Amino acid sequence: MDQPDEPFIDVACTVNGKAVRARVAQRRSLVDFLRHDLGLTGSHVGCEHGVCGACNVVFEGRVVRGCLMLAAQTDGQRIETIEAASATPVGRALQDAFFQRAALQCGYCTPGMILQAAELLAQNACPSREEIREALSGNYCRCTGYHAIVDAVQQAAANLRAAKT
Repeated sequence: MDQPDEPFIDVACTVNGKAVRARVAQRRSLVDFLRHDLGLTGSHVGCEHGVCGACNVVFEGRVVRGCLMLAAQTDGQRIETIEAASATPVGRALQDAFFQRAALQCGYCTPGMILQAAELLAQNACPSREEIREALSGNYCRCTGYHAIVDAVQQAAANLRAAKT
């Protein structure tokens, strides 16, 4: 929570392809900035220690924990959230596969899982089940177990490969 006497800083960044200018408390986390200041509520606040992956966002092309970054670090940088994922073929394929494979229940972990899986598929179009588990090992799900999630990532990868042929 921002304190009345806390120092503020101006940031100018790009979020989901749109230029954003904001005045933020120097200690405000990136995930709180996205959720509370910009209304992008897809990334969730879970453990607030960088362990669960619920707060994942893409920062300059890499998945990072939004709870461990400060909004002030975004000045001049590019951030993408789950809200922009369906605009990409990989994000859309993952969202569809998660639905088709019942790889979500409460949905709290799903945005972070999808962003992490998209990063994997950008690097490896045909990951093994072990590679998928390794890539998602920093993301916690307390509802579904991980078999359906791994199935969904494999299905999305297969669908993407089939679409290229």
